[in-house]
Amino acid sequence: MATATLTANGPVATGKVGVLAGLQHTATLAWRNLVQIKHNPMELMDLSIQPVMFLLLFTYVFGGQMSGSTHAYLQFALAGILVQNGLFATLNTAIGLNNDIQKGVFDRLRSLPIARSAPLAGRVLADLGKQVWSMALMLGLGLCLGFRPTGVAGVLGALGLMLVFALAMSWMMVLVGMVAANPEKVQMLGFVVMFPLTFSSSAFVSVGSMPGWMQAWVKVNPVTSLVDSMRALLVGGPVQGPVLHTLLWAAVIAAVFFPLAVRAYQRRS
Repeated sequence: MATATLTANGPVATGKVGVLAGLQHTATLAWRNLVQIKHNPMELMDLSIQPVMFLLLFTYVFGGQMSGSTHAYLQFALAGILVQNGLFATLNTAIGLNNDIQKGVFDRLRSLPIARSAPLAGRVLADLGKQVWSMALMLGLGLCLGFRPTGVAGVLGALGLMLVFALAMSWMMVLVGMVAANPEKVQMLGFVVMFPLTFSSSAFVSVGSMPGWMQAWVKVNPVTSLVDSMRALLVGGPVQGPVLHTLLWAAVIAAVFFPLAVRAYQRRS
C-alpha cells in the first residue's frame, strides 16, 4: 500500500503499488479520460468530423485524377487514410498530457496512492480507445461509399495492426508532450514529425510514381510498411512480409521511445 509524504512541491505518494492495483489505477484513469467526452461533446465531434472530412476530400478531390474513378481510388487509398488519421490522432495524446501538466492535474494525481505510471498509461489507453471509434466510423463510411474489403478477418487484422503501431508511436508523441513548453509547441513539433512520415509513403500514391531518390526513402519509411500491410489485409495482396516488417518497426519504435518518454515524464511530473 502506498502512502503520501509532503515535499516542497506538495504531497507525493510513496511506497510500492502492486501490478494488479497498478492496472486498476490505469483503467480508472483511462475511463476518466473517456468520460470527459460526456461533459465535452465537442471532443467527440473532433474525433468524428476530421476522419470523415479526410475520407471525403481524398476520395472525391483526388480520386478521379489518381485512379480514373473515385471507387478505384477509395479501394487503394482507404488504408492510407486510416493510417494518416491514426498517426495524427496520437498528437492528441501529447497535447492532452501537456495540458494536464500545465493545469497541475499531474501534481494532484501524484499526491494520490496510485501507481506513478497510471496517469501516463491511462491517457495512452484512453486515446487508443478513441481511435477505435474513428476507425470504425471511417470504415463504415467507406462501406457506404463503395469500399469492399476482402472479409471480416482482414478488417479486424488491419484495425488491430493499426492500434499496435499507434501504441508504439504514442510513446514518441508522449516524449514530444513532455519536452514541449506548451500545447502549441507540441502541435508544431508533432506536425513536423507526422507530415513527412505520412505523405512520403505509399499511403496516397504508388511508390513507382515518385522520383528515384524519394523512392529510396519511401521504401524504408515505417509508415509505408504499415500502409502496405493494412492494404493487403483490407483488399488483398501479400500479407506476411509487410505485417512482420510493420511489427518489427513497432517494436523498435517502442523500445527506443518508451524509456525516453517515461524518463521525461518522471522528470516533468
